[in-house]
Formats: sequence, structure tokens, C-alpha cells
Amino acid sequence: MTYAIRLKQSGGPQVLELEQVEQSAPGPGQAWIEQHAIGVNYLDVTQRNGAVPIPLPNGLGLEAAGIVDSVGPDVENVVVGDRVAYALGPLGSYATGRLYPVNRLVKLPDAISFEDAAAVVFKGITAQYLIKSTFAVGPGTVVLLYGAAGGLGQLLVPWAKHLGASVVGVVSKEASVARAKAAGCDHVLVWSDNLPADVGRVTNGHKADVIYDGIGRKTFAASLDSLHQRGTLVSIGASSGSPPPVEVGTLNAKGSLFLTRPGLPAHATDVEEYRKRVLDVFDAVERGVIRPAIWKTYALSDVAQAHEALESGKSAGAIVLKP
Repeated sequence: MTYAIRLKQSGGPQVLELEQVEQSAPGPGQAWIEQHAIGVNYLDVTQRNGAVPIPLPNGLGLEAAGIVDSVGPDVENVVVGDRVAYALGPLGSYATGRLYPVNRLVKLPDAISFEDAAAVVFKGITAQYLIKSTFAVGPGTVVLLYGAAGGLGQLLVPWAKHLGASVVGVVSKEASVARAKAAGCDHVLVWSDNLPADVGRVTNGHKADVIYDGIGRKTFAASLDSLHQRGTLVSIGASSGSPPPVEVGTLNAKGSLFLTRPGLPAHATDVEEYRKRVLDVFDAVERGVIRPAIWKTYALSDVAQAHEALESGKSAGAIVLKP
């Protein structure tokens, strides 16, 4: 039997419904994947609650890992039995099995488990483009990251350190400080309105060359004031609401700053670019540069509990669903 989570209306975690579905024969360019582990991301939450609109009814979920069960006509890049992982593409990874485009499947190295792959592909691609494309982090770069104790932070911090950066982590509560330090942060600050002064203090007045801000409205002004001259503010989310509009002249007045709002689709829709990023993530995992940090594993049928943990801030790392 094949089961999938269906979303018929936006709302709280209770709108997620587990339904039995029919297994379909793959068409040209498709494979049927028997899934072994499914990644849960905050984007899933915003799609479920309507903050990021999607057509309804629909499936949910953007990453998973499993085994190729069957392939469509003229498929050559994967064969039955291959261990594979994927991110993006059609919604619907919250399922025990599914059809998926073969050109976006990436073979999983033997050294990486299904669970680790599901925990690292989506967030790993995000970390990869943020520190290698959005801003080229390197020796001497001072990075400031909100949510340093979270799933993305647990990957971005050690990767930035590996590239030679100094990392200032920002967390929302004292209980998260130890986890952020364990990830490799040179300094960890608990959020307060005095953040710019605190950043100046721990960086000997230099402040940050690049800031990755996933909080949004609440932290935006403090982020601008925590940047070094010609620094870059990378807005990567808005958990407290969308940042306010910015007068272009403000960026000049505060030191010729740069402001950008990148997104994963623009960095991973092109298949070749996507595959290169995934392989770079797998290489970083195999070399021990980054380590998938799974906080908790839930059964697919308990997906509502997984969403509640992520949405409430209770989770302390990646969440994985098991079919």
C-alpha cells in the first residue's frame, strides 16, 4: 500500500491528512521511488499555513531519499535498485512512494544514510549557495547568522568555519547557546535590541561582513546596524514578518551596504546547477565538513506533531519523517 499526506485547505497542522493512493507506472523521464526518509523544512510549514500559497488540493514536501523501484521508457541515468535523494521538483515528498523526474534524482553515496540525506539535501543546498554564491565566504570573513542552533545553522556554521570565516551566532534564548557553540560559532549572542553594540564588542569594532537573517521584521534594523562598511545583508526568511521597505539612500548612509533576498529555486531549478550543488553537499558530508544533525524522527502518520515542533520553535535540528 502507498500512502501520502494530502493538503486540501491551508491551516494548522491538523489539516494534514494521510490518504491511501495508487502506485502509478512511470512515464518517460520518471521513476517510482520507494521512500525511506523524508525531510521536513520550514517552507513546508509556510505552504501548509498559507503564508506561501500553493495550488490546493496538493501534496506537501520537497525532499526525500529512497530506492528506485521502477523507471519509465528510455530512462538511463538511474536503474532499479539505485539509492537516490532529491530536493525541489514537484511537491509531494510526504509519501511512502511517489513518481519523480529522473533528471533531478542524485545517486546517494554508500557512506550517507537515507536519514542523513533527507536531513541535509534541502538545507545543505541552501547553505551551499548562501556561502558560495550569494556571498563568497572565505578567510577573514566575519559571518553573522541568526538561528545558529537550528537545522540550517548546524550546516552553515561549520561550513563557513571550514572556509576560514569567523562566525557570530545569534539565538533567541540561553538554552540554545551551547548548541550554537557546539556547531562551531566563535561567539554566540542571545538576541536583544543591543545587538549592534554586542556585535561590535565581540568583533573588536569590525562588525559583520555578511549577515544571514531569517527572522525578518523584528531584526532587520539591527542587522543593518551590525554590518561593516560595504557589508551584505542576506534576508533568507521572515519568521517575524516581512522586513519593512528600505530607502535606497539608507544603504549608502549606513556604509554603502548591499541587500539581497535570494531563494532556492533561482539557485537550483537549472538541473546541472542543482546537481553540482547537491554533489558539493554530499562531498562536504563525506569529508566531515558538515554533519547532518537530526533532532527527531517521526512516523509519516505523525506529521502534524512534526510540524507543531518545527513551527513552535521546539525543534533543535533537522526533522525527518519515516514512511
